[in-house]
Order: sequence, then C-alpha cells, then structure tokens
Amino acid sequence: MSENVIDLQESNGIARLTVNRPKALNALNDEVITALGKALDSLEANARLRAVLLTGAGEKAFIAGADITRMREQTPREAQAFARRALETIKRLERLPVPVVALVNGFCLGGGCELALACDWAVASDNAVFGQPEVQLGIIPGFGGTQRLPRRVGPAMALDLITTGRKIDAAEALRIGLVNRVMPQAALDDYADELAGQLAGNGPQAVGAAKRAVYDGMEQDVDSALALETNLFALCFAGDEQAEGMAAFVEKRPAIF
Repeated sequence: MSENVIDLQESNGIARLTVNRPKALNALNDEVITALGKALDSLEANARLRAVLLTGAGEKAFIAGADITRMREQTPREAQAFARRALETIKRLERLPVPVVALVNGFCLGGGCELALACDWAVASDNAVFGQPEVQLGIIPGFGGTQRLPRRVGPAMALDLITTGRKIDAAEALRIGLVNRVMPQAALDDYADELAGQLAGNGPQAVGAAKRAVYDGMEQDVDSALALETNLFALCFAGDEQAEGMAAFVEKRPAIF
C-alpha cells in the first residue's frame, strides 16, 4: 500500500510505516493524519502482523512536528477538531496488539515526539533531536504529550521539557528513558531488520498478551493488575502457541509460531 504522504510496506508480518514528507521534514497535517488512518485500517485487518516499525523519510527528520504553516490560522474550534482527529488516530496506533517501534532519525519534535511516545518503544540514531517546543509557539502539546511524556519519563522531567521547550539529544533521551537504544544513523536500518526478525520469531498471542498486561495493568491498582496478569498467563495455555513454544524448548529447536 502506498499513499502520497504515508508509505506502508509489509513483509513476513513486519510492517514498515513511513511518514513521507521529507521536504517538509515530515510535518504532520490533515493529509498525513488521514493517510495514517487508512494505513491503520490495513494494519488492523492484517492477521499476519507481528510488528510495526514507524519512521520518517529522509535523513533530516523523523517528524519535525505539526505543520505550523497550516495551524497558525486555526480557530479554537478548528484546533480542537484537528487535535481530536490526530489523537484518535494516534490511539489506534497505540492500541495495535503487536509491538510498535519508532525508528527515530533526526528531528523528533512536537507532534513527532508525541507520535513516538504512542509507540511501545523507540530506537534513535545518534543525530536524533527530541523536544516538545509548543510553549515557544504560545500553545501546549495537543497530541498526547502532556499525558504520555510523564508516563514515560516521570512528571518532573516531562514538565522540564514541556515548560522550557528545550531540545535534547539522543544521549539525554536515552538517559531519561525516552528512548530504548541509540546507535549510529548508518546502523539504524540494519538494526531494524534484526529487531524485526526477533519480534517476528516470538509467539504473537503471547506478545499481545504481554502488551495488554503492561498497559492495562498500569491503569489499575497493583492487586488488580496482578490478577490481570494471572488471567492472561492462564489464557496463554488455551491455544497452540504455548504447546509449540514449550515443545520446541524441550526438543532444543526453534519454535514455529
């Protein structure tokens, strides 16, 4: 599948989703949000899906933010509608039952950082730059940044970044837990292929259950979350996946899921 501003490629259960506006540093606008929604229609219907890798076209930017040239003339009502559409689309990405990994190259600012935060985790190139600079434009993050960023890095650090609007490099992003790995830009694609193979080799139902246990559990008290984990653990024994995985371990062979 290919859209003008979103490119979706899928092979062996691994989808690579690319925001494709390199001349505009992949800035988010209505067209991108609409195309992303169409791509998600395809991903949600794909029973073979094992993982999604999200990135931006070109070497300069993952996503440099929302398209300010279009936003500057919005009324409060129009801004609210735009934010709601973006949030609903981003939540669909977040709720996919497979791992979603942001591959961050270059600028990852504003709405781009918020899109990366909706991914399960992130791998950054050593030239990546992160930030929520909205206050410098007289607004606040509107695509989930005030909620997802404190959940990722803690409220104090989130307020530091959001209220100063300062930008941080990949090393600091790794230190505060905003990203999981940092590597040379030239190595990012090779690592993505390696990671995709690793994710695709695991039990898809187990991976989906683990993702649900983590996210749903964080919204509950500890005892309720532990009960959820126990129930999901037990459900893993109801299908063929657990039988194959444990048989492969005993027989000292790779599992075939």
